[in-house]
Amino acid sequence: MLTAELQKVTNAWQSLSNIVYVPNTEEEYQETVKLLDTLIDQIGEDETHPLASLMDVLGLLIENYENHYIPEIT
Repeated sequence: MLTAELQKVTNAWQSLSNIVYVPNTEEEYQETVKLLDTLIDQIGEDETHPLASLMDVLGLLIENYENHYIPEIT
């Protein structure tokens, strides 16, 4: 990644890092689920929306948490 691009990411990440993160507690997990639910309500299935890929990222973070912390029902 070019230095200028990395600086842009660094600047943006400082604003986002307390909203988008890897959930490690039940509370963080619930907050991430709420954020995804809010995005789904606003964006729906519009794959061209600028935040559509954020929904994908949040979905993966939620799935990762569930795989690590929530026991599978047998």
